[in-house]
Amino acid sequence: MSSRNPVFSKIDAPVVSAEEIAQIVNGPKVDGRLTITDVIMKTAAVFGLVVVGAYFGWISAPNNSGLFMVAWIGALVLGLVNAFKKEVSPALVLAYGAVEGLFLGTLSFWINESYGQNIAQQAVIGTLVAFGVMLAMYKSQVIKVNGRFMKVFSIAMVSYLVIALMSFVSSFFGVGNGWGFYGVGQLGMLLCVAGVGLATFSLVMDFEMITRAVAAGMPERESWRMAFGLTVTLVWLYTELLRLLAIINGRD
Repeated sequence: MSSRNPVFSKIDAPVVSAEEIAQIVNGPKVDGRLTITDVIMKTAAVFGLVVVGAYFGWISAPNNSGLFMVAWIGALVLGLVNAFKKEVSPALVLAYGAVEGLFLGTLSFWINESYGQNIAQQAVIGTLVAFGVMLAMYKSQVIKVNGRFMKVFSIAMVSYLVIALMSFVSSFFGVGNGWGFYGVGQLGMLLCVAGVGLATFSLVMDFEMITRAVAAGMPERESWRMAFGLTVTLVWLYTELLRLLAIINGRD
């Protein structure tokens, strides 16, 4: 079982039955082995730094126009290092959270100023609601991650990434008023919705990999990698929602 999140691709978690997962996840803690609590605590720490960084990015953006680019480059570099680093580094994961938050804060401020008040707040609420709903649906097994689900999701993800890359290139030529394909009529709206949908369902894939990793008895240190992976997915979902809301407001 593998996740479409490249961070989780480094986790070698074998497929086990639902009964085995329940026994291990709900069983007593074994020293040195990963638990769901470990992942929750580390994710809270990283996400907390994202929030703090976003606050400083938001209040600093009006007086520092260059902060956006610096934070974007810093978040990109730290994100790539953490994604491809063989041994997870808690310090680098935490640093990513802070810098990514700084980038999101500046991005949110400028989009909020350009496309209408409360867009950033709406995107935050949407992200949190989507996370809660997908977690509830995963835990109640309304959504089951099986081979067919994985195949369909993989094809959709690859197709979307190709289109997103082409859209990024086209945006430099003024397509969609700088939004690329996302700003082109009804097609753009469909792409925006597809991006939000894929990011939302990526959370389910992350939940599955975390559960499998716990069941496989992976080292407790891997909780930092999983916290980083979840944060990456949440950031992706938030930015997709932010873009969708900005484009909708821009058409009013």
